[in-house]
Amino acid sequence: MTQDHKLRVELPLLLPDIPDTKDRCVSALIDTLSVRSGVMEAHVLERQGGVPQLCIHYDTGIISLERVRELARSVGAEITGQVGHLILRGAETFHARAASSLSTKIRALEGVLEAEVTGTGVVRVEFDRELISEAALRDKVAASGILLAEKPTEKPVRVEDQEHEKAPVAKGAGPVAEEAHAHLHGGLLGEKSELAFALMSGALLVIGWVSAWQALGPVWMPTAFYAAAYAFGGYFTLREAIENLRARRFEIDTLMLVAAAGAAALGQWAEGALLLFLFSLGHSLEHYAMGRARRAIEALAKLAPERATVRRQGKAVEVGVAELIIGDVVIVRPNERLPADGLVILGATSVNQAPVTGESVPVDKRAVGDPTAALAQFDRIGPEHRVFAGTINGAGAIEIMVARPADQSTMARVVRMVTEAEAQRSSMQSFTERFERYFVPVVLALVGLLLLAWVVVDEPFAASFYRAMAVLVAASPCALAISVPSAVLSGVARAARCGLLIKGGAALENLGTLRSIAFDKTGTLTEGRPRLTDVVVASGALEQELLAVALAV
Repeated sequence: MTQDHKLRVELPLLLPDIPDTKDRCVSALIDTLSVRSGVMEAHVLERQGGVPQLCIHYDTGIISLERVRELARSVGAEITGQVGHLILRGAETFHARAASSLSTKIRALEGVLEAEVTGTGVVRVEFDRELISEAALRDKVAASGILLAEKPTEKPVRVEDQEHEKAPVAKGAGPVAEEAHAHLHGGLLGEKSELAFALMSGALLVIGWVSAWQALGPVWMPTAFYAAAYAFGGYFTLREAIENLRARRFEIDTLMLVAAAGAAALGQWAEGALLLFLFSLGHSLEHYAMGRARRAIEALAKLAPERATVRRQGKAVEVGVAELIIGDVVIVRPNERLPADGLVILGATSVNQAPVTGESVPVDKRAVGDPTAALAQFDRIGPEHRVFAGTINGAGAIEIMVARPADQSTMARVVRMVTEAEAQRSSMQSFTERFERYFVPVVLALVGLLLLAWVVVDEPFAASFYRAMAVLVAASPCALAISVPSAVLSGVARAARCGLLIKGGAALENLGTLRSIAFDKTGTLTEGRPRLTDVVVASGALEQELLAVALAV
């Protein structure tokens, strides 16, 4: 008779580098375990206390508990040894088209299994460790045109990697990094350069239209303004189109430029300038939104301090938070932010945990009785003993014992989850990209055939050329190019005005399918600042007297 027993193992213990339970390595782990003799089923339990768990159902008549543990560890070690995960933060934001181009470029590298570059500068790569090392992959990512931030978001730099990484990122990729940095800033106005160019293009378009409508100045004046609008509206689009053509890709950037050139060839300068203005405006607004999202994540990451005061060999020494190890004793003074997740081992205080948990009032903390025993079961001890990185200490000085390294703290996991969420693309964004991939070459091929219509149809070349250019302008996918970014931007902006921070189109699109939402803390939905709203007095009492007594109490 089958005996169904269960074993639950924390997934990060088996796959320590996995940022998301939907990762392909999790599926590989489940598939590999499920076909082993004695294992009936394996599946992932959603996060409990912030840590996902792998639940394994097994038959005790065929396989023992200890053997199941060994099997899970060996399979996890095999997968981790084969497949590596790397999450890096670029120094600046990207346009959606540039991010897509960089993703394609990184996927083409030998040993890369999957890669995604987001508009906010997050680079997520899965790679085969047997074909490429992590250090070499970092070098190639930097050489692809991405200026890496000084501090990667995924984990602190290992001691053995420091000497190697300083050279390629800061110096070894010097010309490439400097060129990428200049490209990302865009010009004299930094990340707002494209927005300024788009607005200038629109202003010149309006001036040209008004001068033509009112017949102001010489005949050539409107065309001159339209040509200037071409220059400002098409500058960044031309740069991206050239990069795409170098990579042998035909994307909407190329088609928009060809359509604008076709409009000019037909003498319709205003229509061409309008196409480039709308396209560049959609690009620049999307880039601006990505910049705002990036700054919000950076602000979240800065909640935890960078330095900590540690008691070592009887002395208080200040060290970097990344250097903290499990068991270190950290001194936290009144009103300081806590640098790490840990246990209170000396002193008593109240801690404002709103930045992490959303609780509206400070939580009282006191020392734990047996720190060593409590450290082994950190997730199970009472909340009055646990503290988290990024929270704010109250009036009492305390000492805490570090329970998790900096890259595994609650705040670091939140930042990592948000960063990982950025790499998710909505189904509509993916659909438009796939549509563009076929639409652009088909339109260009059709225009090419129409240009040759005079060969088989008795008409002059000028008539065939006019028809081909008319089809090209009519087929220009301006609406397709700016519809999804504009919809995402307006939705994210509207939510931001209501106090909601939405990370990209995938999350926004998923909101449309929700039927219910569960919130864990009152402070999540409120300001977290209790205030008096109503005063009800008994007969014969005055409101002011009641308030005075309540205040005194």
